[in-house]
Amino acid sequence: MNEKPELRVIVLGAAAGGGLPQWNCGCLNCAMARDPDSSLRPQTQSSLAVSLDGEAWAVFNASPDIRQQIQDNRPLQPRRLRHSPIKSVVLTNGDIDHLSGLLVLREKQALAVFTTAAVSQILADNPVFAVLDPELVSRRSVAIDEPFAPLQGLEARLFAVPGKVPLFLENGEPELDVESENTVGIELRVGSKRVFYVPGCGMLSDALGTRLRGADALFFDGTLFTDDEMIASGTGHKTGRRMGHMPIDGKGGSLVTLGALGIRRKIYVHINNTNPIWRAGAERECVEGRGFEVGFDGMEIRL
Repeated sequence: MNEKPELRVIVLGAAAGGGLPQWNCGCLNCAMARDPDSSLRPQTQSSLAVSLDGEAWAVFNASPDIRQQIQDNRPLQPRRLRHSPIKSVVLTNGDIDHLSGLLVLREKQALAVFTTAAVSQILADNPVFAVLDPELVSRRSVAIDEPFAPLQGLEARLFAVPGKVPLFLENGEPELDVESENTVGIELRVGSKRVFYVPGCGMLSDALGTRLRGADALFFDGTLFTDDEMIASGTGHKTGRRMGHMPIDGKGGSLVTLGALGIRRKIYVHINNTNPIWRAGAERECVEGRGFEVGFDGMEIRL
């Protein structure tokens, strides 16, 4: 009898853009992450790795930290001369912290890059990505809700979530919470199991809530605890929603809206360096008390 495949998911990077600590930030979290005697460990930028057999892996979002993430996770390391277990990369948007890691994967290695047409155009418009040898690296545009296989036996779909264009494409005030190919989530299916990865989301629409309901696991946008967190901390001048990220707490926050959907495991990822859930305290207790988990580099789940 054939055994059912086991879905393994490794959090390669749990932090938002810039990681933890950020290079130019001295906030409490960043100071703690730099202190070897602190309980808060450094975290790299948002990415997942998924496998069905532990040999072939798909990476979801190519973080600028991908070299370090491979170094920290033995399953992604070469087994022999000029080899990689990474067979594909899937991008959820065109943000720098999600696509610039492709430039690290330029060393003449065969793999497939899956994107929406909008993100594919961003790659095509930037000639620096030509360092990925087209004879080895195939670029495949995937339509919204079109099934595709980033690994043999793994069914995936991209779906639009409320968001905006990448920061470097903004021209004045961007339109927010637009459901388009610019920001997507990923649904993974193996048998009856459903796992979702949504590292960026401006709001929980009715359609998105319906899609996520009853999932076995959800890795979700945990950028900021409160919408005005960066303003209050003096580290920025934009709200979370202006940046395309719904807050965890407060009106319309993910803590309440996701908590009502009967999702088996709810894990926050893409967590900003300023977010207080990184450390022990009332905010982390609030999140964990509602049945959510705080993702971290190296976290692994198996289904």
